[in-house]
Order: sequence, then C-alpha cells, then structure tokens
Amino acid sequence: MDTSETPGVAHASAAPELAAASTRERVSRTVLARGPVTAAQLAADLGITPAAVRRHLDALAADGLVRQAPLPAGAAGRGPGRPARGWVATQAGHAAAPGAYDDLAAAALSALEREAGHEALERFARQRADELVARHRPSVDAAGAAPAARAGALAEALTADGYAARTAVLGSPRRSAAAPGPGQAPVPTALQLVQGHCPVQAVAGRHPELCEAETAAFARLIGAPVRRLATLAAGHHACTTHVTTTTSSPTSTPTSTQTSSTRQTPQTSHPTQGRSA
Repeated sequence: MDTSETPGVAHASAAPELAAASTRERVSRTVLARGPVTAAQLAADLGITPAAVRRHLDALAADGLVRQAPLPAGAAGRGPGRPARGWVATQAGHAAAPGAYDDLAAAALSALEREAGHEALERFARQRADELVARHRPSVDAAGAAPAARAGALAEALTADGYAARTAVLGSPRRSAAAPGPGQAPVPTALQLVQGHCPVQAVAGRHPELCEAETAAFARLIGAPVRRLATLAAGHHACTTHVTTTTSSPTSTPTSTQTSSTRQTPQTSHPTQGRSA
C-alpha cells in the first residue's frame, strides 16, 4: 500500500526515527539515574559515540528535559582539562519519567469496576472521551467540513496533548467531482491517524475501554468512519486509526458535526490486526 505524509510531517516509514527515539530515551533515563553525568560517561555507559550522546542531549535540552549542572568536587570525570559540568534531569524530565501513577490509576479503575461493575468503567471511559471531544471540537471545526482536514487538525490538537500525532495519506489522492476546478486540492481516499506516544499507555493496556472510547471520539470529531488498527497498549510502535475520507459517491460530503442521534459509530478491529504507517 502506497503511503504519503501530509505536508510538513515526517515520512511514515520511521524506523531510523524510532531507533533514535529509543536511544534518546536511554540517554534520558541514564541522566535521570546518574546525573550529574558527562557526555563522555554517558557514551561509555551506553556504548555509543560522544558525538551521538551530545546530539541526544541537545535534543533533550531543547525539550526542557535535561540541563547542565556543576559536577561535585572529586566526581568521576572531573579533572584538569575535563568539563566541570555534567547533565541532570529537569523537573519536567522527572515528571516525564515512569512512576507509580500508572499503577495507581490502573488500580483505581480496577476498583471502580469491581465495586460498581463494568458499566461504570465504560461510563468513565465515555466521559473522558466526551471531554476530549469538547476540548478539541473548536479547533477541528475550524478546519472545515473535509474529513482529511479535520483529521489533520485533530492530529495537531492531540500532539498538543502529548500524543505526538500525525496523519499519513493512503493511496493516490483524487479530485472530488463535487466542486471541480484547476485550483482544487486532491482529496485523499483514506488516511491514517498515527499517535506515536500515549500518556495513558500503561493504564490503557489494562483497561482497553479507554482506547475504544477514544476511537469513538475520533469518529465524532472527524465526521467519518474510523477503524482502530493498532495500539501502543497492545505492544505496537504506535496507535494507528484508519480514517475513510471519501464516500462511494464523490458528490456526498460527510457532515462536520453530529448530534447524539446521528453520531458515527466507529468500526473497530482487534489492535493486533492491520498495518500501521
């Protein structure tokens, strides 16, 4: 299947980026555990070059996750001609590190289900999804009625929420017969909404109702049928949702907003099925 990214978005084939992200995470965790630590120490500990370590440190510093700090007197790595400063995690870096909050949240949801039943857990998931819809409805509506544009706006909104989202166009875009014209942009027949990170991944792994409610929320916001193909919670490298952006009739246009009586019901598949961008 041919894929092409929306303008300004990285190509869907992101193996080098994923490898870099994995190494950056190792650098971040080591700084968190050992800081203040020098780039040379990190390189020796992780088995990568000092130049590579410095690139990752620069990226982490740009994200506000690490900063430089003085090395203690007599610390390893400090001496004549050697740097007197090392790297430590910032408050944001500590907040981004895995902690006990995931276990606490998962335990709370398990208690809710045990005490009030599975329907209570599903209601909680739906309420959380309703909040997502209410929060992002204005920015998605501002993108217009076209599902592809709405999906792009939703990806931007999700990225602001920490989901590292993007869209990947599937197949060859075609021009709609509804409003032909030389300046009309091609309409993609389908695309994928890809989330490279999930802040609630560990909790969703135990309670997939969160993913199911989120998928339904995407359908409501985009105004088109969606189908979840893969999730981080199920062990995939990204959460991937297929979005059908055109209908069988080229003159029909999906509505941009839906009431509860006309709300789209997403078509879902098992998260281990399908291929992600």
